[in-house]
Amino acid sequence: MASLNVYSALVVLFLTCGAAMATKENDLIIKDNNCETKMGLPCVLEAFTSIFETGTISSNCCGELVGLGKVCHSALVKRTLENPLFKDLSPARIIAKSIQTWNNCLALIDSPSPSA
Repeated sequence: MASLNVYSALVVLFLTCGAAMATKENDLIIKDNNCETKMGLPCVLEAFTSIFETGTISSNCCGELVGLGKVCHSALVKRTLENPLFKDLSPARIIAKSIQTWNNCLALIDSPSPSA
């Protein structure tokens, strides 16, 4: 019985340390790449709504999102998912929506604009 308690304690410790390391890793990526300064607030809100709620992102904000870069985009989404306010959300669903938003914006930005 004591070995079960030790095992449980080690599992909890491992999971806690892993979460703390993930948080520090995302924070470091965000800091090193100045991720929080690369998008304007209106576009941050559009991207957030597109990923974490039900909404769309404009082509202008897609340009800012792509300019932000995929590394920053992923780190910011992961850090947001680590926030206790979002504990009831499905990480797999949010990551999928994040990738979908990124790919849609990338396709929009890379596609030639129609000539008039």
